Amino acid sequence: MKKLLLIATVLGFSTVLFAQNAAPKAENVIKFKEMKHNFGKIKQGVPVTYDFEFTNISESPAIIENATASCGCTTPQWPQQPVMKGKSDKIKAGFNAAAPGVFEKGIFVKLKGIDYPVEIKITGEVLTPEAYAKYESEKKSKTGSK
Repeated sequence: MKKLLLIATVLGFSTVLFAQNAAPKAENVIKFKEMKHNFGKIKQGVPVTYDFEFTNISESPAIIENATASCGCTTPQWPQQPVMKGKSDKIKAGFNAAAPGVFEKGIFVKLKGIDYPVEIKITGEVLTPEAYAKYESEKKSKTGSK
């Protein structure tokens, strides 16, 4: 009797687990033109921005609830209105580094009705003003510009 009860319990849990619908994913609602942007070498303290373009590939309007950055030096801006089926829009990623060095920052885009956000990234290298001036000078001498 205990074995029969155990088998019935396991079958009941299995049925419930398999009956659950797969959670929708952000990748099935919006498609980004690119998921990562490299700014290359940038000057310390000088803000840069990049527009991550995306298209609504679902049958319903896409609503971005928020976009949050992995640090305070990154400021995302997102559309406040629904993006209709087949239409495109952008998320603007702003970055202003106080410290020199290589960076990789994530922006987490949360869509209405989707449990997990999609992550887009910005990368690059921040140079001090002196190092940036030297970099620009070397770059010009390589291209033959004066």
